[in-house]
Amino acid sequence: MTTPPPGLRERKKQATRQALREAALRLAVERGPDQVRAEDIAEAAGVSPRTYHNYFASREQAIASAVTADREARIAATVAARPAGVRLADAVTDAVVEQYTETGPQAREALLMITARGALRDAFLDATTDIEPPLTAVLADRLADAGAPTARVLAASVAAAVRVALEDWLRPAGNPPAAGSADTMGLVVPAGPLPDRLRAALAPLAPAFDAAQRHPTPGRDSGSGPS
Repeated sequence: MTTPPPGLRERKKQATRQALREAALRLAVERGPDQVRAEDIAEAAGVSPRTYHNYFASREQAIASAVTADREARIAATVAARPAGVRLADAVTDAVVEQYTETGPQAREALLMITARGALRDAFLDATTDIEPPLTAVLADRLADAGAPTARVLAASVAAAVRVALEDWLRPAGNPPAAGSADTMGLVVPAGPLPDRLRAALAPLAPAFDAAQRHPTPGRDSGSGPS
């Protein structure tokens, strides 16, 4: 499947989003996240506060977005670029590990800031849901699954597995695993190498990927439903 290039309107939206997240991160580093307002981010990016709120619901979301910038699209693009004969479970796992562990110096500095604040950690973790839409499209194409839910279920499971891995990795020191928010202040001690955490969290999904790849789900019009 060849994705057409974005039109002018979409390119403008992408440019605005990029300007906002870059401004959010720059101001957070300069002043500290608690001293940054939505109005400050909008002014620095050259847009109105109303425009800012069309893209981000909070300053934490904007700051975290600067670290996760387009990661979900790159994961999907990496999977799509793999040869058709490659095991799909391996392609997805390798793409996730690559995009979550290959970061530049600025992203690593921002991640250190995020790990020190509970609200920023929550926003960073919430961003994992953005994996689902683009990955669903790629999986649907690979599995000939446009009319069935398999691709969406698999993509949502990947997003959930990534969140579990990151929650365990970014758990504040002294806090045992627990359901609920990661919004707990405290020193974060990354628990082991992140690639190992990601691979371990994604491993249980491999049988489902293998089954879907061996037996693509027929379209909605195939077969008969319950009477």
